[in-house]
Amino acid sequence: MTISKSQAVIIGVGDGLSASLARELMVDYDLTLAARSGDKMQSLAEETGARTVLLDATDESAVSALFSELSEPPRVVIYNPSARVRGPITELSLDDVRRAIEVTAIGAFLAGKHAARRMLDAEPIDGKRGTILFTGASAGVKGFPQSAPFAMGKFAQRGLAESMARELHPKGIHVAWVNIDGGILNPGRVEPEDSPGSMLRPEAIARTYRHLIEQDRSAWSNEIAVRPWVERF
Repeated sequence: MTISKSQAVIIGVGDGLSASLARELMVDYDLTLAARSGDKMQSLAEETGARTVLLDATDESAVSALFSELSEPPRVVIYNPSARVRGPITELSLDDVRRAIEVTAIGAFLAGKHAARRMLDAEPIDGKRGTILFTGASAGVKGFPQSAPFAMGKFAQRGLAESMARELHPKGIHVAWVNIDGGILNPGRVEPEDSPGSMLRPEAIARTYRHLIEQDRSAWSNEIAVRPWVERF
């Protein structure tokens, strides 16, 4: 007899952290991968046995359809997308800034909203209905020069996650925001020769996400930071 796996959804798929997350979860979950482009998803889907969905995370009808079409409520939902627009505050385009905030913050809101709707219908397992994780950044804690739109989006995303946690934790849905405080050693990137060990390895970050997913509800984290051991913060 085949025992069906629980559903997990990863939104915003590339070849770095999200790929490591898919590999980390593939053994225990039926995966759905969603992204604007299918180019990077296809080989990862073949490797992990995942279903793929082309998705504009800022389109509510598309996000709603993603979750409503799942065969059962997801137990894990991870929101990865974000958008950066760099430049002096005096020269930034309103349209570019609006788009960046829509991807980072509004998309997170839509994913959280529709993920929670489905999870609230799930039968609790040891009192827990599911986990929603948002991939944050140090820009959600401290703004950097010429990076105002990214900070605006990540600060909003962090506030969203905290508000959701306070609302949904008592209902059995674990919500957490992960502060990725440093550069990720994604494929194609190389650590500076004079600073070995200064970048975060995506597979190590993925294990932190796994830890959050498996936390006992008596000690849930609603925010966690990961940073290289050489960081002086």
